[in-house]
Amino acid sequence: MRRFHHYTDIQLIHSFHNGDVRALEALIIRYKDKLFSSILFLVKDKYLAEDLFQEAFIRIIDTLKQNRYNEEGKFLPWAIRIAHNLCVDHFRKLKRLPTIVDSDNNDIFEWLQVADDTPEQKMIRQQSHARVHNMLQELPEEQREVIVLRHFGDLSFKEIAEATNCSINTALGRMRYGLINLRRMMTEKQIAL
Repeated sequence: MRRFHHYTDIQLIHSFHNGDVRALEALIIRYKDKLFSSILFLVKDKYLAEDLFQEAFIRIIDTLKQNRYNEEGKFLPWAIRIAHNLCVDHFRKLKRLPTIVDSDNNDIFEWLQVADDTPEQKMIRQQSHARVHNMLQELPEEQREVIVLRHFGDLSFKEIAEATNCSINTALGRMRYGLINLRRMMTEKQIAL
C-alpha cells in the first residue's frame, strides 16, 4: 500500500484499469472516512450509512470497471455526489427529509472530544454540542447540508457545488445564510458556545 501513497487519484484509477486491484483499495482507503462521514451526516443512522456507503462504492467501482469515469482530478467530489444522490433517493423513497440528530442520538461532534478534558469540560462541551445540534436542525435543508459538507466533510465550495449540483455562488450563499441564521438563533436564545 505504501507504494500508492504518493499516487494521484488518476494514477490509482489508471493502475486499477491496468489490472492492479490494490490501487483501487488504496483509493478506497484514501477517501472512505470522508465519504462515510458525509453520508452519515445526511442520513443520521449508522447502519443506513454503512449500507449507502457500500452501495456508493459498488457504483463507483462499477463505473471505474466500465471505464466511464471521466472527471479527471475530481474523484472525491464525484464520489460524494454519487453518495449524496443515493441519500436523496433514499429519502425520496421515504418521503421525508433527514434531520441532524441520528437515530441513536450519537453526537456528530465526537471527533472534537479530547481525552484530557475534565468531567466539567466534557459536560460543558456536550451541552454546547447539543445546542449546535438543535440549531442545525432548525436550518433549511440546503443550508444545513452545505455547513455539514464544509465543516465536517472538509470539502471545498467547488466540491460542495459539484456534490449538490449547484453553482459555487449558490453554495457560498447557502453557507452565508446558514451562518447568519445560526448567529441569529444564538442571539435570540442567548447561547454562548
